[in-house]
Amino acid sequence: MTTGSSSTSRATADGGISTFKGQDRALRADRLGTTGLLLSVLAATAPLMVVAGVMPTTFGVMGVLGQPLLFVILGVVLALFSVGYAEMSRHVHNAGAFYAYISRGLGGTAGAGAAMVALVAYNALQVGIYGIFGFEVSGLFATYLDTEIAWWIPALLAVLAVGALGWLKIDLNARVLGVLLIIEVVLVVIFDVAAIADPAKEGLSLHAFNPDTLSGAGIGTALCFCVAAFLGFEQAPVYAEETSRPHVLVPRVMFLAIGGIAVFYTISCWAYTVAAGPSAIVGTAQDQSAGLLFFLTEDLLGNTFTDVLHVLFVTGMFAAMLSFHNVVARYAFAMGREGLLPAAFGRTSGASGAPGTGSLLQTAISLVVVAVFALTDDRPTGDPTAPVLHLFTWMGNLGALGVAALMAAASVSVIAFFVRRGAAAAQFWRLAASGLSVVGLLFIVVYTVKDFDVLIGAGPDSALSWALPAVIVLALAAGVAQGLLLRSRAPERHARIGLGNEAFQLDKAAAETP
Repeated sequence: MTTGSSSTSRATADGGISTFKGQDRALRADRLGTTGLLLSVLAATAPLMVVAGVMPTTFGVMGVLGQPLLFVILGVVLALFSVGYAEMSRHVHNAGAFYAYISRGLGGTAGAGAAMVALVAYNALQVGIYGIFGFEVSGLFATYLDTEIAWWIPALLAVLAVGALGWLKIDLNARVLGVLLIIEVVLVVIFDVAAIADPAKEGLSLHAFNPDTLSGAGIGTALCFCVAAFLGFEQAPVYAEETSRPHVLVPRVMFLAIGGIAVFYTISCWAYTVAAGPSAIVGTAQDQSAGLLFFLTEDLLGNTFTDVLHVLFVTGMFAAMLSFHNVVARYAFAMGREGLLPAAFGRTSGASGAPGTGSLLQTAISLVVVAVFALTDDRPTGDPTAPVLHLFTWMGNLGALGVAALMAAASVSVIAFFVRRGAAAAQFWRLAASGLSVVGLLFIVVYTVKDFDVLIGAGPDSALSWALPAVIVLALAAGVAQGLLLRSRAPERHARIGLGNEAFQLDKAAAETP
């Protein structure tokens, strides 16, 4: 007989899952409050990167004047998604979030497929930011220090720095993320106020909110591109085990995040149209490209403010990389704890209580991918934007596609979960909201796949237009195959998929049974 106080690891009879100390198999609770959780979640949205990168691209490349209205529409769709997603978080507390919810609603095999998609998608989002980060830091060195450095040098240094912080306590990470987030948001708000106070000759026009501005072939593509700007708010349940009252804090943070993001992006995007003028914003964006924000701030707020904005653009990206790193590490932890990855990933670091092995996995993947892109850099052939156009664009849109698909599946699983529990009537309005979100999210997924060649800047005949989306399909197939194999050969382990810390409690109870 093994007692509850024993610290000895042993294999259980249910399929070989080891039983570790409680602190090894569970993330440390009571480490995040509302503020810390909100800052960690919002940092992943990289608001300055969206304002300085996504918005000018949507205006210039896709010619969509009504982008502010697009953010309003997306805010509504994602708020509908959040209704069911937040309610699910009251019943399921698991660092695996998406795949845990899908497991509870659609079964362990579907959950195993979702877990692999989530791992690939969030890794892609994380790694993609290293490309634009390295490019921007390289530009800062050239502009302000008159020093030429290859983009991959700061990118690789950032990988190591983020990996080191991944080993530290989450409250330290929340402080780092929070400081960077607050500063960049303040700077964007200053731009918004300056633009509204000193509009172009057309004045404070609301023309960008006219539905007629959403006509044209670029709307579907713009919708796909803008949804990536919201990614990050859905990460709140990933930290559920590390909060004192997850059933209260997680839904609260989710609605604060989605509401704050939608309002912030809508106003900032509208400020662009006010500063340049609705009739001129598309042409100006085409001329200035990703430099649109800095072009406008030089005129409105001067060179010093613009210089500071350039620096905060870089630090904001670092905050996003750190936030995504934390999420990937926790997904790997949840998968390791439930047997979808080797058991070593299901243990936390004794020093900090963080998922250290998952952090190492994400760091190793980032190092390999950045190194591959560095070795194939097109800069010698005269294309200095290769890391942005390739690493950032390819990986970013790949990750966005995966997460959008996961959100659609999670909404379906919310409906299935409450119907199977006999709570459909009590949860009717939440299930209706989830159903509407499925329609909106599937529309986004379909358009993302349809226009993927446009999103990644490749020609319609490019193999990348189908090869990159195929990565998500292959991840899903691999996960489903693993789930089917577990159901056939180790049904006890299959039954644990999505249980999270409850699986540890089951192992502990089994170990204490004579």
